[in-house]
Amino acid sequence: MAGSSGKNINVTIKVWRQKNKNQKGQFETHEMKGVSTDMSFLEMFDVLNERLITEGKDPVAFDHDCREGICGMCSMYINGRPHGPKQGVTTCQLHMRSFKDGDIIVVEPWRSAAFPVIKDLAVDRSSFDRIMAAGGFVSVNTGNAKDANNILIPKDDADEAFNAAACIGCGACVAACKNASAMLFVSAKVSQLALLPQGQVEREERVLNMVKQMDAEGFGNCTNTGACEAECPKGISLENIARMNREYIHASTIANRK
Repeated sequence: MAGSSGKNINVTIKVWRQKNKNQKGQFETHEMKGVSTDMSFLEMFDVLNERLITEGKDPVAFDHDCREGICGMCSMYINGRPHGPKQGVTTCQLHMRSFKDGDIIVVEPWRSAAFPVIKDLAVDRSSFDRIMAAGGFVSVNTGNAKDANNILIPKDDADEAFNAAACIGCGACVAACKNASAMLFVSAKVSQLALLPQGQVEREERVLNMVKQMDAEGFGNCTNTGACEAECPKGISLENIARMNREYIHASTIANRK
């Protein structure tokens, strides 16, 4: 069966090439023959780049690091979907067995004004870093290690905080949203701290500062379509956006009273 494990397939790659954010980009077509379906998508790109380098051409720039679905670096828009056709996986976890012999695969970078193109498929996601720096942290006194059960946390709260903390900041939510909204990312970071005792001291200040920075970075408003949750490789829930909205209204009310 074409595309099954252990087979070789031929595919056509149409990849976006762009020197930097100030230059116009265009698609470049490459025929990839004899691609093993056991390869990951990034391994296929490694083969393409080795070929380009051998031919004296510029390799395709793309982000990658752990290649284990943890770091969120492997941001590629593949055939109209962030991270490709499989749900719940990052690009590095996507394998060529997900494609058929003769397929045309279109690969683009994340499309958002807040994620300017660095080169080809690599985009600048430092806007996420600045949002985190605005409030995605807790201030605590350091010292001796505390006992694990020193601060009691209800299991439901701990589970929800853990689920929110699973966000790897890849930006697929932004890429999936027609408004390029970062609401799912920011709400996950707000939620994981708002649900825990350690995050209560800076709770109101945190959500106000992070939302303010999100807006300053140029991300769009939430569309309420749920595309972000559907394309998130870690399945971050829309419930976090609702929680962040409640946190924001509460914090704004308190701030207006001062």
